[in-house]
Amino acid sequence: MSLIRFLAGALALAVTTAVHAQAPATIRVDYLHTGNALSDSYAIERVLVEPLPWPGDLAQNIDTTNRGNNKVEVVDAQTGDLLYSRGFSTIFGEWRSTEEANKSSRGFHESVRFPDQGKPVRVRILKRDERNQFSVVWSADVDPKAPDVVRKQAPAPAQPIPIRVSGPSPQKVDLLVLGDGYTAADMKKFEADARRLADHLFQVSPFRERANDFNVWAMAVPTPESGVTRPSTGVHHASALGTRYDIFGSERYVLTLDNRALRDIAQYAPYEFIEILVNNDTYGGGGIFGQFSTAAASNDWANYLFVHEFGHHFAGLADEYYTSPVAYQSSGARMEPWEPNATALRDPAKLKWKKFVKAGTPLPTPWPKAEYEEYSRAYQARRAALRKENRPESAMSALFREDLEHTRALFSKAPHQHQVGAFEGANYEAKGYYRPEMQCIMFDRSETFCNVCQDAISTIIDLYARAPGRK
Repeated sequence: MSLIRFLAGALALAVTTAVHAQAPATIRVDYLHTGNALSDSYAIERVLVEPLPWPGDLAQNIDTTNRGNNKVEVVDAQTGDLLYSRGFSTIFGEWRSTEEANKSSRGFHESVRFPDQGKPVRVRILKRDERNQFSVVWSADVDPKAPDVVRKQAPAPAQPIPIRVSGPSPQKVDLLVLGDGYTAADMKKFEADARRLADHLFQVSPFRERANDFNVWAMAVPTPESGVTRPSTGVHHASALGTRYDIFGSERYVLTLDNRALRDIAQYAPYEFIEILVNNDTYGGGGIFGQFSTAAASNDWANYLFVHEFGHHFAGLADEYYTSPVAYQSSGARMEPWEPNATALRDPAKLKWKKFVKAGTPLPTPWPKAEYEEYSRAYQARRAALRKENRPESAMSALFREDLEHTRALFSKAPHQHQVGAFEGANYEAKGYYRPEMQCIMFDRSETFCNVCQDAISTIIDLYARAPGRK
């Protein structure tokens, strides 16, 4: 990074920090989450005061969106009054639906962050029960003034670069773009990747219309080699974040399982959401609601990957596709999903997105499902063959383009195209789950979010960004 860019970044960070200098400290609780498909347990690891003040809007401390498999609640230790809450999901929650979780136990590092309340608090972790309601599964008393609280940490391993600064952090959504697999010589490329993909995000509705509600920062700790680990091809690279492909046996699933490393780096920039760019051209990404998302920055479909995976992380959107192989095992149950863009359609009269459905639209809504599935079976076989043969990434990209063109042509003849209804096939299941529209970024590699997803995203923006006129 040049001296000018460094000084500009330091100044922007100083200004946004100074504006909310009276903001409380950021408290982070790191804990271990262990178990298997049948049971899980929690144990506190440490409590920290992060280097930067709380970036959020204190007027929006309570989350009423009902998103996530879990929720964190911070309550007054004496009175039990609710002081702060946020919904989230976890990597453990995804792992426990895999075949491995039926055979063995694993442990995952997790964190929750909240504004310092200036007094002892009780931190509670809630999980959805069999009724799909939240219930407390673990709690820990936290006193930010206790002697074992970590208050001083090592210097920042990298400096944040201001990509977009729209205003003070408490009034904006703070998105941090982290890089992994970028060497010291790749730093200019990282900054260019971060700017390019962030710019694309704000070309997609509703982010386009709400661009001024976001700050975007970028930061990367240099790695010895370019690219991240991809075990299925024998590639192993060391990196500060530990991001890698092949998570849970899925060649395209990219995550980091080193939450402690992630949080220890991210804490040096204002953030509420994180997207990790990996310096690879192989198609891949991932997203966990309230945790982070990832995207292969050098892939031909990087724009799509960035936005699609951010949809998971930012708004808790469900995958609407169902013909691609995934690591998760189906339970066979059809509980109503908490995700805003998928439904079990138990009662069409109470459809969660009913306000978007025009009168007279049939529920379920017909679409060329049989034709789509017939083509998709052949497409998935070709895709698997390309990976098995280790063909160039350009061949995979060409297949993706062909698939998207075929889907668009097929759907163009459907009578309910661009209408909101209940189209069977979503949430990795061919039957029993329904999506709002035939096409959406969450269904295929198309370029727009459906109306329901846009509304769900706007709800989260409103939770973090101070709307005009709101005090």
